[in-house]
Amino acid sequence: MRCPICEKQFEPSVSNALPFCSERCRTIDLGRWLGESYGMPAIPDPDADEVPEEKPPNGNGAASHDA
Repeated sequence: MRCPICEKQFEPSVSNALPFCSERCRTIDLGRWLGESYGMPAIPDPDADEVPEEKPPNGNGAASHDA
C-alpha cells in the first residue's frame, strides 16, 4: 500500500494509522484539512438559489412621493 501523504510503500498490517504509513502522515493530513488546504467540491443546487429582491427606483427602500 502507498501512503497518500509521503507516497512511501508500506505494509498495512504494521500501520496503526491507516490509510497512512505513520501517525506523522496522519497528522499532516489532518492539518491540511483544518488549514483548508483540502476541501470538498460544492455543486450548486439550482433550487436553492435565491432571487435578489428588486430595489425601488430611488434605491433607498423608501417609497417615492412625487408631488
